[in-house]
Amino acid sequence: MPVRYLLAGLLLWAGAAFAQDCPTVPMPGAAKLRQLESEAVDRGPLWRIRRDGHDSYLYGSIHIGRPAWLFPGPALRQAWSRTDTLVLELDPGDPQLMQALRAMPAMELDLRSQKRLQAQMLAACLSEQSLAGLHPLLQVASIASIAGRADGLDPAYAQEMSLLARARGEGRPVHALETAAEQMAALVPADAATAKRELSVSLEQMEKGRLRPMLRGLADAWERGDLQALSQVEPPCNCPDDDIEREQLRRLNDGRNEALAQRIAALHASGKRALVAVGALHMSGAKALPLLLKQQGFEVEQLLPKPR
Repeated sequence: MPVRYLLAGLLLWAGAAFAQDCPTVPMPGAAKLRQLESEAVDRGPLWRIRRDGHDSYLYGSIHIGRPAWLFPGPALRQAWSRTDTLVLELDPGDPQLMQALRAMPAMELDLRSQKRLQAQMLAACLSEQSLAGLHPLLQVASIASIAGRADGLDPAYAQEMSLLARARGEGRPVHALETAAEQMAALVPADAATAKRELSVSLEQMEKGRLRPMLRGLADAWERGDLQALSQVEPPCNCPDDDIEREQLRRLNDGRNEALAQRIAALHASGKRALVAVGALHMSGAKALPLLLKQQGFEVEQLLPKPR
């Protein structure tokens, strides 16, 4: 399903960049922003991880947001004050990002698939020119990234974006856990037949009108810090597409988590006190990042949501 692309940060940021044809969720004025900052509450899951005599923090983000989500709540502010480095899945300022997006191999589509994809661009008020040159799966992901705008959800207000702006403003170092090429490999299968099947499944889910309800469900579950609900937003349908869905999930989530955990551990071991912000779905399942880090000798304590 298209929502699987929410597991990777790259296309949500890229979608915001490419999707300029569409109206955005408007930025509040200065007075309203000050009010939102003063009223900010904690959202999303947060862990403290401790090893080697110092702490880092692991924050489960979602790659879309609302204006009120631009500002960290008390627990995240405290984590920020106790760290010196911001760590993201990918640095949107990396000059290689757009190069990697444009460098994907072409995928020839039959006329029916072309018309289906064009229809989804039109429905999202995107022109073909705005996504020209992108692999069709990346075009679909860009469309998916802005589908929540009608419900007040926009990639421009993703937590990574606000944390990155804060880090840049303070001169705080920013580290990426993955390269653009690595995320491309996760997002687009090397086998052309598999890529075409995934494209067809994604387009079908869009055509059935399932994307916006799923995005709303993800956003609501994330705001509560409810990892169980977050991972169950798309219940299995026991349908023929399930195998495709499972392979997408494995490639986008579990297949990346061990490398992510190793790189987080290496940064921490180098002496950095890091605030690590990665997609919240990386925190769920048998290979959840908190579990993998615990296996690497970290003391892991969940701070949000607060234990009852």
